[in-house]
Amino acid sequence: MTVPIVLAGARGHGRWHLDNIRRLQDKGIVRLAGICELTPLAAGEIPEGLGAPEQSADLGALLDTTGARIAVICTPIPTHTDLALTAARRGVHLLLEKPPAPSYAEFRRMADGVAEAEVACQIGFQSLGSHAVPAILEMVAEGKIGELLGVGAAGAWARTEAYYRRAPWAGKRRLNGVDVIDGVLTNPLAHAVATALALGGTTRAEDVTGIELELLRANDIESDDTSCVRLSTAQGRRLTIAATLCAEHPDEPYVLVHGTSGRITFWYKQDRVLLQRAGHGPEEYEYGRTDLLENLVDHLVDGARLLVTPEATGAFMKVVEAIRQAPDPAPLPAGAWHLVPDEGRRVIPGIDGLVAAAADTLALYSELGAAWAPPKEVST
Repeated sequence: MTVPIVLAGARGHGRWHLDNIRRLQDKGIVRLAGICELTPLAAGEIPEGLGAPEQSADLGALLDTTGARIAVICTPIPTHTDLALTAARRGVHLLLEKPPAPSYAEFRRMADGVAEAEVACQIGFQSLGSHAVPAILEMVAEGKIGELLGVGAAGAWARTEAYYRRAPWAGKRRLNGVDVIDGVLTNPLAHAVATALALGGTTRAEDVTGIELELLRANDIESDDTSCVRLSTAQGRRLTIAATLCAEHPDEPYVLVHGTSGRITFWYKQDRVLLQRAGHGPEEYEYGRTDLLENLVDHLVDGARLLVTPEATGAFMKVVEAIRQAPDPAPLPAGAWHLVPDEGRRVIPGIDGLVAAAADTLALYSELGAAWAPPKEVST
């Protein structure tokens, strides 16, 4: 059975979705029936083999005329809820890019509307499709690292100043009075947050009992580019995620699962796991990954379990909401960063080590001695 699909937002990250849809179309699983863009794609922008899908700037009309069963929504963050509900009201199932919404209220409006419409909705945290996630949870359940103490995550990435000029909403907290919340923890390194929450058994909104934030920026933007968050959970654990887009030496992000007698490191973009435990040599594993769109199709056709439901991102949305309600990120003092002219990006000396130390110790930047870190913002 071939499932017809409409893609809303086919430029930028949407190009990845076009390639993925082509892969699944080649397998005979899906068919690209339509593309929703404000400006239609030229023939050269559509990957070879996808034919000439119908195009329109009106998602509802496009869903009606194509008879699509799935809508993939990869549009600016503030548009997610309305577009998701446009599809849901027509009985069209969803793959909704992360972050699912810019506020907890908008998230609930989307999730409640999807539930009422009785359509399936997959949230696009691709790392949660990694077979390493259930494998790590099983290692923890079997006591391979002793009792679970907490989870850390580290993301040291780099983005140029031009990155923040690529779209009107880039690096914004709000645009024309509407929440955007495009910060390092909520968008570029959102997977670090979501993966840490999953491995800490803290996925639902009610699992989060407290949030501490340190939001900073070296770039001339509204939002944060260098931040850390520490969550307290209903299970009595701590989760700390530290991230920057101003790394000296950008590297693969990872999640650290801390136990009383060992630790597990998960490089989630590579599906690679390192198990270190008392009395054993280090053990390395590599895992496969289930594509989230393919999982959604399997759910509709064969009843497969959906991997990333809206409710499974409730805790992540609590983090987004805390960031939304926090004071605007503090600009770093001029001496705390410098511009790398030939790369066109701002770098914070020493940030790579701080990010790693936060994941290692579950401490915040201010607790690690960063002179530029402001007093933390606490949300409960």
